[in-house]
Amino acid sequence: MAGKSALGVGQIFKRFSNLRLAGNIQGATLVQGRKQYGTNTDEKEYAFEMACSNIRYGEGVTQEIGMDCKNLGGRNICVMTDSTLVKLPPVQVVCDALEKAGLKYSVYDKCRVEPSDQSFKAAIDFATKGEFDVFVAVGGGSVMDTCKAANLYSSNPKAEFLDYVNAPIGKGLPVTHKLKPLIAVTTTAGTGSETTGTAVFDLKHMKAKTGISNREIRPTLGIVDPLHLRSMPERVAAYSGIDVLCHAIESYTALPYYDRAPRPTNPNMRPAYQGYNPVSDIWSRHALEITNKYIRRAVYDASDDEARSIMHLASCYAGIGFGNAGCHLCHAMSYPISGLVREFMSKGYDDDHPMVPHGLSVIVTAPAVFEFTASACPERHLQAASFLGVDITNKKVEDAGPILGDRLRLIMQDLEVPDGLTSLGYTKDDIPNLVKGTMPQHRLTKLSPKAIDEEVITGILEKSLKNY
Repeated sequence: MAGKSALGVGQIFKRFSNLRLAGNIQGATLVQGRKQYGTNTDEKEYAFEMACSNIRYGEGVTQEIGMDCKNLGGRNICVMTDSTLVKLPPVQVVCDALEKAGLKYSVYDKCRVEPSDQSFKAAIDFATKGEFDVFVAVGGGSVMDTCKAANLYSSNPKAEFLDYVNAPIGKGLPVTHKLKPLIAVTTTAGTGSETTGTAVFDLKHMKAKTGISNREIRPTLGIVDPLHLRSMPERVAAYSGIDVLCHAIESYTALPYYDRAPRPTNPNMRPAYQGYNPVSDIWSRHALEITNKYIRRAVYDASDDEARSIMHLASCYAGIGFGNAGCHLCHAMSYPISGLVREFMSKGYDDDHPMVPHGLSVIVTAPAVFEFTASACPERHLQAASFLGVDITNKKVEDAGPILGDRLRLIMQDLEVPDGLTSLGYTKDDIPNLVKGTMPQHRLTKLSPKAIDEEVITGILEKSLKNY
């Protein structure tokens, strides 16, 4: 790691040794924590909980899915994908594996890129009628998120759609019923959805994104097969790759888990997004270091199997990090940026509707976000910059925000990311609606290391109209 102020793994754990960890590394506060737990919800959190899907990595591992489904007791398999991937090798390999295993299966290929509540409901209806006992998602984050929702609601047909949607938009109810096994075959290197209990969608009547976040919906098994990345278009590689950057930086700079409040009265209610912690830090740091090294190669050379396979792992690493620590303002603002899009369409995405790819909607505000949040934890922002190759030796903590922001701008320019919100079709007149769509994203905004209000979000969006 470059720079004298960057922390090693041992130092990270040392720094946390006097904090209120679950199990309590020093044992000094465990008794007090047990005594207070569940009795005083005004208290801050004292624990964090790690959860992740099982992950299998390797060239060609997709061909094992037939055996996996059999091992899980599957007899009637639901394969979910999109209209483009259904014609490509990843889906064919899955279907061949299921046929070889002698399993009955049905393919649903109507998953929408950047899904909506309507596309979720169509997939849920298909899954409910099919009475499947194992789900297999083959695709990027949109397909995997759709499959998670289909599994969740088809396993409990009496549930209303908003029951599990994050509060305050939905009811945010805990998941208490048993879901079917879900195998997620990721075909992009960015979302990390194969590791997480999160499913994101556009809520059409609000013109904003929201989601479902619960450990119970995470895949049983994530398949990370680098062979699938050979068909990934350049812009998909770029925008999924920069999503890895934001996942990792946001989780590394989020509110620390021990400052989150209120403490849940039941461990069932402890959120998946908990704030940064010493375990998520390790995954986030590693994701940033290898993304910095390999992202350009992976974007501009589809034949570079090494770079693309390592970015596949970086996505997975960042997914484990943010899947437990959480993201904050970049992702909170990305939801209305995607949801209010009017005409923008990106190269490399075979869609018949205006759409801002998720990674693009996230990165467009990142420089301004981290320039704002840096004063809350400047050392962490400097460390993030060092993970991205900046020599932070003798750098002042008060310069942490501009240092990280400028590094991100260079990466964005190198990857030919459109210049700011104006390039996506937004003007200053749109900012009030973008603010309105951001403020209800409590799952994300409450993890900002620095308090926000409408004025703060307005200022960040104004600075993001142009980035270069």
